[in-house]
Amino acid sequence: MAQKVQVLLLDDIDGGDASETVSFAIDGKSYEIDLNEANAKKLREALEPYTAAGRRGAGRPARGSRGTRASSGSQDTAKIRAWAKENGYDVNDRGRVPANIREAYEKASA
Repeated sequence: MAQKVQVLLLDDIDGGDASETVSFAIDGKSYEIDLNEANAKKLREALEPYTAAGRRGAGRPARGSRGTRASSGSQDTAKIRAWAKENGYDVNDRGRVPANIREAYEKASA
């Protein structure tokens, strides 16, 4: 018997559909939150003055084009999805883009 498991992300702020999982850390604690495009943009805009003035701390290796998986915006995700489809990768139209596809995109874009 075959099974198909589908994971749906729900926005942790408003309960609607989420388009990505955003990771961030403060006071030595890491957090992840599922957000739609608008709420992810609000979070990034709220943190921008602090990230712009701050310095990067030690921690796990950075992912994504701006330093962390969390900072890959929905526009980047759309570009990655388009690139992945053009290059034969199987990627869903919604939800999280797998790390191996993000890494391949970053290598190809470097």
